[in-house]
Amino acid sequence: MKRKLFLRVFLTHLALIVACIVTLYPVLWVVKMALTPAQGFSLSVNPLPTVVSFDNFSAVVGTRAADGSWLFGRQFLNSIVISLATTLVGVTLATTAGYAFSRFVFPGRNLGMKLLLVSQMFPGVVMAIPLYILLDELHLLNSMTGLVLVYATTAIPFCVWMLKGYFDTIPKDLEEAAVMDGAGQWTIFTRIVLPLARPAIVVTALFSFMTAWNEFILAATFLSSETAFTLPVALQRYVGSFNTEWGHFAAGAIIVSVPVMALFFFLQKHLIGGLTAGGVKG
Repeated sequence: MKRKLFLRVFLTHLALIVACIVTLYPVLWVVKMALTPAQGFSLSVNPLPTVVSFDNFSAVVGTRAADGSWLFGRQFLNSIVISLATTLVGVTLATTAGYAFSRFVFPGRNLGMKLLLVSQMFPGVVMAIPLYILLDELHLLNSMTGLVLVYATTAIPFCVWMLKGYFDTIPKDLEEAAVMDGAGQWTIFTRIVLPLARPAIVVTALFSFMTAWNEFILAATFLSSETAFTLPVALQRYVGSFNTEWGHFAAGAIIVSVPVMALFFFLQKHLIGGLTAGGVKG
């Protein structure tokens, strides 16, 4: 029995190690290209760099505009502002809408939830043309405000569904007890419901942030000035028609990934609870 148990544990760990290697191999390739001074694409199967250099990172971070200003810093700031604004708008609207769908009965409630679900069936690129026309009519093209509105509308349906499911798991008895003590609806929502829904709100905020931070197609469509670009759009300049600066592109991809990875590590204690509890009821 001990030998069978040892063999089972050994094979399990071996399978996990193999799965980790297969998963991390492309990541190691990106790190290798970022740390290699040359801009070519190596065909070697070795994912470890033979020469370590940070020239690609310094070249990407030190990118300057035509007028000599720090272009990378401006684009990084654009990504931060747009992502944070999208998160704020998305979480604010999703929490209030999710709570309303969870607690109140009103005409069109079920239809509204179904329409939110249907909106998730279509990718964002399908709406690029009508959104472009709307932003053009509102004079919001090539602006962070227009991009925030577009990103928020794409993230809100999923966030409402998730928060609605989490609010359903919060006992109504707590709110009824607060009403008996004289608390108003706004006080119940802000003092009781929102603190209890913190794990789901964290997941919602992270999803909204990632939606805005990693999106490329809509940003490339609505932004025309390089000073208004976000980081994913800025990476496009390293991919040309005839050649690709693989070293710079890999270094930029790693820099773009760092804030999201930092958020995952910082918020990981809330992620599991928010994801699982939000799926108990729909």
